[in-house]
Amino acid sequence: MTTPRISQHRLRRSLLSVAAVGAALALATPAGAADVDTGLPPGPAAAPRAATPVQSAAGWAAGTRSYLVITAPGDTSAARNAVTANGGSVFAHYDAIGVVVAHSSSAGFATAMRSVAGVQKVGATRTSDVPADAYSPTLPSAPAQSPTTLTETARWDMTRINADKAWAVSTGSPSVTVGVLDTGVDDRHQDIAPNFDAADSASCAYGKADTRAGAWRDVATHGTHVAGTIAAAKNGKGVVGVAPGVKIASVRIAEPNTSMFFAENTICGFMWAGDHGFDVTNNSYYTDPWMFNCPDDPDQAAIIEGVRRAQEYAEGKGSLQVAAAGNSNYDLANKRSDSSSPNDSTPVNRTITTACVDIPTELPGVVTVAAMGNGNIKASYSNFGRDVIDVGAPGGDGAYGVHSTLPGGKYGNMNGTSMASPHVAGVAALLKSADPAATPADLRARLGSQATDIACPSDSRCTGTTAKNAFFGEGQVDALEAVGGTGPQPGRYFENTTDVAVADNATVESPISVTGVPGNAPASLKVGVDVKHTYRGDLVLSLVAPDGSVYPLEDFADGDSADDVVKTYTVDASSETASGTWKLRVRDIATQDTGRIDTWNLTF
Repeated sequence: MTTPRISQHRLRRSLLSVAAVGAALALATPAGAADVDTGLPPGPAAAPRAATPVQSAAGWAAGTRSYLVITAPGDTSAARNAVTANGGSVFAHYDAIGVVVAHSSSAGFATAMRSVAGVQKVGATRTSDVPADAYSPTLPSAPAQSPTTLTETARWDMTRINADKAWAVSTGSPSVTVGVLDTGVDDRHQDIAPNFDAADSASCAYGKADTRAGAWRDVATHGTHVAGTIAAAKNGKGVVGVAPGVKIASVRIAEPNTSMFFAENTICGFMWAGDHGFDVTNNSYYTDPWMFNCPDDPDQAAIIEGVRRAQEYAEGKGSLQVAAAGNSNYDLANKRSDSSSPNDSTPVNRTITTACVDIPTELPGVVTVAAMGNGNIKASYSNFGRDVIDVGAPGGDGAYGVHSTLPGGKYGNMNGTSMASPHVAGVAALLKSADPAATPADLRARLGSQATDIACPSDSRCTGTTAKNAFFGEGQVDALEAVGGTGPQPGRYFENTTDVAVADNATVESPISVTGVPGNAPASLKVGVDVKHTYRGDLVLSLVAPDGSVYPLEDFADGDSADDVVKTYTVDASSETASGTWKLRVRDIATQDTGRIDTWNLTF
């Protein structure tokens, strides 16, 4: 995934990919209120544009390619000397894992290096030239910030995983750090600055750490969106992240102009994560230029080994890697073909097998995350696969996008497994906050054991059991469970998630059948309402008790032009018998604007 998984691009490739590359072009909207919906990819992976290097930096030569030279962990000096002797130069080296990043313009470099004693694997990491910018990287600009008038609301993605309830128990510990390995992060954003860790942030574009101030900044929009979902501050404005009390560090592994994530960049990012004590990393991308790396290809075999060693190193240092599954609606457990790779030059149609892996998401130890829509449903674009998907989380689909931060103080919607993965990274951060001694293996196990089981729909592609299947793995993660909280007790909390259309000049009702609650309702009955409707000044909301008594909730002012009603009302219903059918009544008293009752609930 070089794409932050959103659009089909490398950004996990997000449907997210679109996010990384395309969203940046969609920000010409009012400050603080940008609504960037990257949309969904059309098929298994739209081919991204090829890299176009800037022809300027001293030392760069046309035809320069990047290679991984793999040797035994420890002292790589012999391998480095061999690189120089065979017409290459050492760009970076990671002795702890036995990986050297070499550059050469010699067409015979890889072949020559494979014959060197002690060298285990050698592989080109790209099919395009190394950009000239690699030798003198340009610092990303610091976008001008636009203050927002938006206030925090209960977003659908956060309520789906009970994050809104978790915040009442814990927002996470500032001693826990989540690394965002992505297109970069806007550290000055009003919702990110309070939690941003500049000291542990850097750029790993091109495969070598750049620690200059600001090198970590976003070269697109994807990474900033991901960061907000993980840990946007709970400061009363904009949005709230899953774990708004933890720290965020940015490791930009995307290269400018292309937003591509090559293997050397990912290796550098994981090594940085391990050396800087990151508790969790989020990886909403796949490693370019191959959507799947096959071990029978010498170049791709070196990529697999190099990134695997780096991930293993980071995990050994206490870091759990969470990654997006991808946005091609592809069965990762039954791979057959790939028509999107290499995405840095000319893609070809190739036959593949399940031995070929999407990295880093399919590496051992990495938590692989599928995307879900608003409900117990697989997002239409999300990759899947029995015994490949670990857990699911909200990624957005159709009318529901994930709303989060964008560079320059803005906010917007994106859809993709790139958006699902940071929800899981946030829950993992809450788990680590609750138990600082927890190992990556502990966190990985708890994410699954605490997840809410989701049964397969009527879809033959979804195999397995309710407890673990191809679409949702072990289920949808639960933030409230992560902080040691408890959800609504059986018989005390009731919800109706069935949509009910609200037409002009009409009255509709949505029922909830309450059973198992003895006696009368409480004097503080909680009525949670989520009504999607343009111009809510048209609406009158009421609660109807089982005996037909009507309790007014709110009659919105005629001039209230805001959209939607997402509120919790408190009703003195102590004179009513609790058990029976309660109804939410919604009246629309005007024309032109319509909507729906999306969901509502009662807490006794």
